[in-house]
Amino acid sequence: MSITQATTPKSKRALPPPIRITDAAAKRINEVVAKATKPVLGVRVGVSNKGCSGKSYVVEYAEDQRKFEDVVEHNGAKVFIDPKAVMYLLGSEMDYRESKMESGFVFTNPNEKGRCGCGESFSI
Repeated sequence: MSITQATTPKSKRALPPPIRITDAAAKRINEVVAKATKPVLGVRVGVSNKGCSGKSYVVEYAEDQRKFEDVVEHNGAKVFIDPKAVMYLLGSEMDYRESKMESGFVFTNPNEKGRCGCGESFSI
């Protein structure tokens, strides 16, 4: 009986990033990082269990890179993806929108099955 060894292809395809960052989001991330009162590397994106639909996006300063985090960079902006949130964020787009009434990061997520009326939480 012989044992065969699996071989890996010589040219591996790079996996797409878990999320896509728009130019507007990158610009805003760079602005908030520049104004931070302590040294930060970028922002961290995660998902928490809250809201009437069950899940909510969380964006906070990233002072360091944590174990198993993916890092997505665009136009100098770094977004660290909480490893527990990757499965909820795959294929999403992070944008920044500003209007007369509100401003903030907005996520377009193909995994969402529903959103609450106020837009603060989502379900998967």
